[in-house]
Amino acid sequence: MRTHYCTDVNENNIGETVTVAGWVNSRRDHGGIIFIDLRDKGGIVQLVADPADCKEALEVAETVRDEFVLIATGKVRARGEGLENPNLATGKIEIILDKLVIENKSKPMPFDLNDEKVNDEIKLRNRFLELRSEKMFDIFQLRSKAAIQVRNTLDDLGFLDVETPILTKSTPEGARDYLVPSRVHGGEFYALPQSPQLFKQLLMVSGFDKYFQIAKCFRDEDLRADRQPEFTQIDVEMSFCDQEDVIKVAEKLIYDVFTKCGKQVPETFPRMRYWDAMETYGSDKPDTRFEMPLVDVIDIFANSTNEIFASIAKDKKNNRIKALKCPNGDNIFSKRQMKGFEDYVRKFGAKGLGYFQMKEDGLKGPLTKFFSEADLEEIVKTTELELGDVVFFGAGDKKTVWDYMGRFRLYLAEQMDIIPADAFEFLWVVDFPMFEVEDGRTKALHHPFTMPKSLEDTSDLEAIESIAYDIVLNGTELGGGSIRIHKEEIQSKVFELMGISDEEAREKFGFLLDALQYGAPSHGGFAMGLDRMIMLLAGTDSIRDVIAFPKTQKAQCLLTAAPSAVDAEQLKELSLRIRKVEA
Repeated sequence: MRTHYCTDVNENNIGETVTVAGWVNSRRDHGGIIFIDLRDKGGIVQLVADPADCKEALEVAETVRDEFVLIATGKVRARGEGLENPNLATGKIEIILDKLVIENKSKPMPFDLNDEKVNDEIKLRNRFLELRSEKMFDIFQLRSKAAIQVRNTLDDLGFLDVETPILTKSTPEGARDYLVPSRVHGGEFYALPQSPQLFKQLLMVSGFDKYFQIAKCFRDEDLRADRQPEFTQIDVEMSFCDQEDVIKVAEKLIYDVFTKCGKQVPETFPRMRYWDAMETYGSDKPDTRFEMPLVDVIDIFANSTNEIFASIAKDKKNNRIKALKCPNGDNIFSKRQMKGFEDYVRKFGAKGLGYFQMKEDGLKGPLTKFFSEADLEEIVKTTELELGDVVFFGAGDKKTVWDYMGRFRLYLAEQMDIIPADAFEFLWVVDFPMFEVEDGRTKALHHPFTMPKSLEDTSDLEAIESIAYDIVLNGTELGGGSIRIHKEEIQSKVFELMGISDEEAREKFGFLLDALQYGAPSHGGFAMGLDRMIMLLAGTDSIRDVIAFPKTQKAQCLLTAAPSAVDAEQLKELSLRIRKVEA
């Protein structure tokens, strides 16, 4: 039907007859001569309906409206002097119509494709229209390019692409499962996979040596900008490897994908221990595009005459007092803004937020009366304060302080507009704790199949480190992985420490435990979020922008109205009955 895409037509085609097809981007009537900007996946070319060349084409053009689908045939000519459009790839030529066919009409559009301020709900209800925009096409062209490069790189490295089941067994992996009722086995359920974790380990036991998959994963959890109920991850596993081998493959993959997509990144990335990341940035996924580290001042505050600070400082194992210097903050933020900062951190568990201002005659602020001159000088020295700086303080139990001071660091940087938008700062966070204890319950920080460094001393479970690693980009967790447990006795010990009985372990993970008894090799791997990677590559702030048909924050598809009710006959076949819940 067509001989050229719109942007394939250029000066080399002048004098030729071509056929193009696409959507009407705009239409202009200039006194009997009609100009149409025709758009396809590549861009725009200008059509000219001139009665002097073809009266029939003009008659059709008079009925054309925005977003009509056209097939246009005509002769390419150079635009007149002074009429060229430098903003278009085809700006030096135009097509004089010999024939114009309306392939399909369009209703008036519910929104302007190029209007960034259109309500998200309207765009999601009409997602198939939003995807027509140049911005969205560019994003999905980028995604396609990245996914192809993932396959090419891993194929070159000898990895085998293997699909794992979507209908599988429900296992405790951190988030709620999406359950699928079985019609054949009434009252029983499949689960959609949160990840292919167990299956990729089984493939290593099977001797596949190197596996990868661009895998669909499902988690029924509260959503936010970088979460969706269904998402895509690059899943990789390899045998007879250590942490260095896995990191080397991951760095190669990231380098190849980013350079293929036109971004300059280093071939290897710096590393930081988990505990150092938490102490320095209050986060296990720190944004290292800017400085502003957290500084430990608990020893100085131990000398304070303020009973609250002094009491907190007595327990250095479980408590923290952290300082955060804001360069030139005294000249940037008003007293009203400073008060607002305290309101901000209170949302994340802070009981308050102290601060000092560095003036010409020394530190000033409501807390200075609780410190000696020597301690004030030590604060200046420890936090490296200069004239005009403000230093904020957070105090309390360490996990809470890390959390709200880490968030506050990012918040301040955004307020000060000091985060470079075009930078790509990668960081490996390594040596994660194996366990975390909350409300007396022990759970795996990553997952229970992660290899611990040692289980000789189990007196302090949170002090046990694992061979686990996360890759962080610009403060976003891009992915992570670990060396896995490949010996049944170690796996059983981990379950025991987590309070999982032999019966429960057998019920939920029996197939894996059985496999580990049949010559399981040492193995490890990683998974990276493809959606998050494309989000960062494309410079957008939501993975909804990089998923063709995403869900809302309430896990709804506004386009198809899913989830939706089903009829009673379907429920009966599945041995299900809807229970009415009183409001």
